[in-house]
Amino acid sequence: MARKRKGRLINGIILLDKGLGLSSNHALQQVKRMFNAAKAGHTGALDPLATGMLPICLGEATKFSQFLLDADKTYKVTAKLGVRTTTSDADGEVVETKPVDVSEQQLNAACKQFKGPIKQVPSMFSALKHQGKPLYFYARQGIEIDREARDITIFSLIIERFEADEVDMTVHCSKGTYIRSLVDDIGQVLGCGAFVSKLHRTQVTDYPIERMMTIEALQEIRDKIDNETADLLDNETFVELDNLLLPMDSAVKELSKVAVEEIGEGFFRNGNPVNFIGMSEFAESTLVRVYSQQSGLFLGVGFIDEDGKVGPKRSVVY
Repeated sequence: MARKRKGRLINGIILLDKGLGLSSNHALQQVKRMFNAAKAGHTGALDPLATGMLPICLGEATKFSQFLLDADKTYKVTAKLGVRTTTSDADGEVVETKPVDVSEQQLNAACKQFKGPIKQVPSMFSALKHQGKPLYFYARQGIEIDREARDITIFSLIIERFEADEVDMTVHCSKGTYIRSLVDDIGQVLGCGAFVSKLHRTQVTDYPIERMMTIEALQEIRDKIDNETADLLDNETFVELDNLLLPMDSAVKELSKVAVEEIGEGFFRNGNPVNFIGMSEFAESTLVRVYSQQSGLFLGVGFIDEDGKVGPKRSVVY
């Protein structure tokens, strides 16, 4: 006998404004509980010392979280010059201090070196896996693991403020960018060292900043639900919270859109490639968003096969 699933089958994406000191996983579990969701997942961790936008996927939206992991992101960061730490942020132990004798011209020149496509060596305190365990697992034991430099892109790096030993910057970057490593590298070029003292993620893809909600604001709504409805925790009860969710297809809006006729919907849902309306020319293996022509319902992400049909890669179960 199958076990009864705990929680609601609710699908969508909430833009959490993560607070200081909160781990991404703890934030995820709190949001999952507030929505009484059966399933939840985040889209790339923010360190406890980092704040800002953390999209959390509920239900079937978790199938498309990888697309947000791969999305461009924007950060506001404060770098403290003259100090290096083990973690390249304020949480680490100080390993080196040097006097700061840096001009604005030198700072601009150093930052310019990191704009565009570059190679970056991930921090030992990152969540990248080595033999099944995150690098920070080894770092905390004093074990250094060789890491290959990875291709990233810094689309823009704007210096907002430079006073004494502090620099405020806005960084728009590609997936896989470690802001702590970037700041440490800039500090090395300047010859004085640097670490991240503040980090706030303002953007994931082009999600609207005004749709972000704090844990406290969500909890206030949940408390209201609990006070007014007692033990009745059905979908109607959660309307105020559910109205905050972005649709799950917002995670894949960069993909081209295609529609399939009603007769093909069932075949697509069951794992079969089908013709799509218009049969536009797409290169083989191109990923597309797939919708029902009749209802407009989002069916999932498909790929174009060798016959020019669309097959399911991630299909949605309603």
